[in-house]
Amino acid sequence: MRNLRITAAQNLRSQWICRGCLQQRVRSVWPTAPFSTTHPEGSRQKIRRRRVIWATIGGSLGIGAIASFQDIKHGVAVIQRSARVFGALVLNINDYRTVLNSNDKDQDEDSWQLMLKACHQRCADRTLRVLEKNGSIFIKLGQHLSSMNYLLPLEWTRTFIPLQDHCPESSYEAIEQMFIDDTGQPIAAHFDNFDPRPIGAASLAQVHLATMKDTGAKVAVKVQHPALKEWVPLDLALTRLTFSTLKYFFPEYDLEWLSNEMESSLPQELDFALEGQNALVTKEYFKVIKESPLLVPDVYWGRKRILVMEYIAGHRTDDLAYLDSNGIDRDEVSAALARIFNEMIFGDTPLHCDPHGGNIAIRRNDLRTRHNFDIILYDHGLYRDIPMPMRRNYAKLWLAVIDADEKCMRQYSKLVAGVSDDQFPLFASAITGRDYRTVTSSVVSTRSEEEKEVVSGAMGDGMLQELVQLLGQVPRIVLLILKTNDLTRNLDESLQTREGPVRNFLILARYCSRVVFREQMDIIRGHGSMLWPRNMLQRLGAWSSYLRVEAKLSLYEWYVYFRRLARLSPLASI
Repeated sequence: MRNLRITAAQNLRSQWICRGCLQQRVRSVWPTAPFSTTHPEGSRQKIRRRRVIWATIGGSLGIGAIASFQDIKHGVAVIQRSARVFGALVLNINDYRTVLNSNDKDQDEDSWQLMLKACHQRCADRTLRVLEKNGSIFIKLGQHLSSMNYLLPLEWTRTFIPLQDHCPESSYEAIEQMFIDDTGQPIAAHFDNFDPRPIGAASLAQVHLATMKDTGAKVAVKVQHPALKEWVPLDLALTRLTFSTLKYFFPEYDLEWLSNEMESSLPQELDFALEGQNALVTKEYFKVIKESPLLVPDVYWGRKRILVMEYIAGHRTDDLAYLDSNGIDRDEVSAALARIFNEMIFGDTPLHCDPHGGNIAIRRNDLRTRHNFDIILYDHGLYRDIPMPMRRNYAKLWLAVIDADEKCMRQYSKLVAGVSDDQFPLFASAITGRDYRTVTSSVVSTRSEEEKEVVSGAMGDGMLQELVQLLGQVPRIVLLILKTNDLTRNLDESLQTREGPVRNFLILARYCSRVVFREQMDIIRGHGSMLWPRNMLQRLGAWSSYLRVEAKLSLYEWYVYFRRLARLSPLASI
């Protein structure tokens, strides 16, 4: 037993070391000079070490506090943005439910309509404040809603018009930091001069003038608003939840397709490197069309949030004073725009899906032979490829519309958009912007004030609900084509041309007939050699039909042209 105690004691001592060895171990872990209470220098060393330790601890806590503060600050901002959206949503839903439920049989119809209009205005004003306060993609959403006068009440579209021109600007400091984050270099490393004040600001980006460091070229630098990176995921979720909630309370007005299309389109619009590629593709495609006045700025380089382009200035298409003072014919501008976008819809190139007034400019150019102007196309972020079968069916649909062939119109409407016979009248009005009775008689005519009132009254009498449901079920590419049609129609109306829509329908018919002819040629080639007698006869038949249509359209276009030269009144229809 005694030997066991001695062995245990020895084992216990073996776990300890002498003071000298202990000091040596401390030096290896914390390399400092030995200290002693009997030497003042040792005390000072101890104090310094403690200060270093406490400074390190304090710095770490400070960094953690700052990071936590940033997280807290972001969390508070998330709550604020969400609360604004949900607050306005709840108030608007309650406002509409109150007004709609008050429509009893004993109430005067005119009084109830006034109540409904007042409700529209209150809710639109309330929503506008949220869109302006939150910014980011909410500005983009408001701009889109402001152009949907065929779907939303006038009080809504009119209230959102200021969002078209009043977009927030990002600070120069934020742009500088974004350059460093995205390129690894400050702005000065890329440009000799960079104007800190943007020449234009939109919902997603702003444009600065600069001078390239290597070449001295004057360029336009498109930079994304840096804050979008932080808020886009949340704002898309809020938008999706908003329309889902509206659908729950008002199932007959399902606008979820708006948020779905936004979620699909926005990632493309936020990728400026992709935008640069789109611009170059369009530039190369139209370069071979010599008579086209389209001008696409060249692209020098691009990143996901930065795009450096050739600087080409111009005037808005609705600047009629500039057009008239420079001898630029409005009708020729309208016809050129019609050719450009019909080429995109029916040709072999992607479609520019955002041709609003801010993305198109005009400048005088006396070096051109056919025209004395250039049409400058900006903002190539949103493009779509139209499948060839849809291009062909869409062309046949428009030929049927122009010929007022209702049977073919119904047939190709179903192939293009999947609409039923019951939905066809509404779809026909949607793609043409005309009253259905006009579509089935002669769509190639100027809209009268009476027709505008009829269409507006029909929307108020219940067709709006059907239109919302229809737009929710058609393919997305059809929605974008309809959007492009609406925007180009607005561009044409803003030019206040003398000829009205007649000439543009002639141009449309020419492109559609060309698509049909090319389809016939492809079918004949699929049957074997073009030298076979049967194929040769079919080819001659297709050629003769196409040339006959071309001859008629050319003669009619020249007739319209000479009437304009003779200063005769424009034709009301074909």
